[in-house]
Amino acid sequence: MAAPQHGYLHRRPPLAPAVPPAVQAELAPLAAKRGKDLLLEKPLGPDLAAARRVADAVAESGVVSQLVLTKRYHPATRAFLEAARSFEAVGARSCYLHGAFLGGEFATGWRLEHGALLDLGPHLLDLLDAAVGPVTAVRATGDPRRWVELTCEHENGAVSQASLSGSVAVPRALTRVELFGPAEPLVYDTAGIDHEECWPVLRHDFATAVRTRTPTPVDAGRGLYLQSLLDRAVHG
Repeated sequence: MAAPQHGYLHRRPPLAPAVPPAVQAELAPLAAKRGKDLLLEKPLGPDLAAARRVADAVAESGVVSQLVLTKRYHPATRAFLEAARSFEAVGARSCYLHGAFLGGEFATGWRLEHGALLDLGPHLLDLLDAAVGPVTAVRATGDPRRWVELTCEHENGAVSQASLSGSVAVPRALTRVELFGPAEPLVYDTAGIDHEECWPVLRHDFATAVRTRTPTPVDAGRGLYLQSLLDRAVHG
């Protein structure tokens, strides 16, 4: 991911590290201590301890941070999350499936090592947490390098399921969230979404946050929270 072209908005140009999680966890705290605002990849780090170092450095330095949870910046996603605010969900099912780990530019070392849980998990957990309610418990079954299932319990008593895989031959990436309750199901599906539409919104939001010194809702703190859920899924 290229660095955003809006460094002129602030005397301390933002840093957008397009690097693996382990490298980001080393570079981001150094940049934060130098006063650099951070556009961060997910996950924050390769593990919870590394993610906490990034989030702590951001908090201590007072810099602005924003997480590249790409789908969050599409108007369709925002419309779904707004509708979900008034939806009484008792259960949900979701998936994020693609075949990028089978070969190509996204079949990188850390993705092949850690699998879909660390790469795709932040996206889906973020959507479920925002749409259904705060996640209070999560557990994983399966192999993240092939197929992993997450079962989440939410603060409001709802239960959700999430299927994750980057190693299945599907015609296109499939991201879908379905909320169920007393009303007709509320469905979010990325089939008709052009992800290129996310980037201008993402850059605008970050530029505005940097210019106004306003914390973003999807910041390093949110990244740490999502990483803690991933850690609990694996370690209980």
